[in-house]
Amino acid sequence: MKPKIRFIAAVVFAISFALTAKEIDSQSQPPKSSPQAASTSPADIQKKIEVYLRFSFALGPNVKLTIGQLSETPVPGLYKVTVEVAAPGSPTDNATFYVSKDGRYLVRAELEDMNADPFAENRKLISLTGTPSKGPADAKVVLVDYADFECPSCKQLDTTLRSLLTQFPEVRLVYKDFPLTDIHPWAMTAAEAGQCAFKQNPQAFWAFHDLIFDGQGFISAENVVQKMQDYATEAGLDPIALRTCISAKQSSEDVRKSIAEGQSLKITQTPTIFVNGRRLIAPDSSTLEQYVGFELSDHLIKSKIH
Repeated sequence: MKPKIRFIAAVVFAISFALTAKEIDSQSQPPKSSPQAASTSPADIQKKIEVYLRFSFALGPNVKLTIGQLSETPVPGLYKVTVEVAAPGSPTDNATFYVSKDGRYLVRAELEDMNADPFAENRKLISLTGTPSKGPADAKVVLVDYADFECPSCKQLDTTLRSLLTQFPEVRLVYKDFPLTDIHPWAMTAAEAGQCAFKQNPQAFWAFHDLIFDGQGFISAENVVQKMQDYATEAGLDPIALRTCISAKQSSEDVRKSIAEGQSLKITQTPTIFVNGRRLIAPDSSTLEQYVGFELSDHLIKSKIH
């Protein structure tokens, strides 16, 4: 998991404020409010947001806050705004807020359209073709697993998935590469090897996939190519052809295409799995079973949305 600085991690569902457009002179006193804002121009509202957030989260001048442009929303009287924060030693991050047009109320939340399927956009962004999968092609429930072969939590989820698919054979599993190359030195090579295994023999991919996760603790940046050849042999693949394929440009491009798809879904950590578009982060077996069971049922709530 990538670290989040305190401002982004804070759970702020509804924050109200009525500030003047002045800077806060003393950080020991809360911002003063006024019954009615003197000005409600977008520029003034942006300034109020910055002043309020700096005070609320004790963000000094060493923390850079960038308040984005205010944009219209489907809700009358409400703007949407993105706030970007950058602190020394922490990655730049951002959060979405909603602010009333009179500059009084600030809301940290997601805007939900209850007339629409909340997971339709996720499903639209996920391609189910040309990628490893197992289970019925017409499955009622499709799990899409964005994983990193070097990620310990991904190995834990893989163990859960093997059991779950035995319990629910009517479910389809799709595997997607999302190697975290900044922290896992051999993950990219393993992902490329997986792509090569799939191209060589789609049916043998899953045996190769399982061997990598089972042998995760024995793989290093120094021996990864040899290990991939060894696992290829065990999975019934041609190890020499696999090695040649790993070094080919196309293998890297295929992995990066999978990464780009994950980024379009705003994936930042592994494992991230989607259950018919419903996002689940980390190897949470009980929640995963809950989601699968719900999607397999003819639940009344679902009929109200779809």
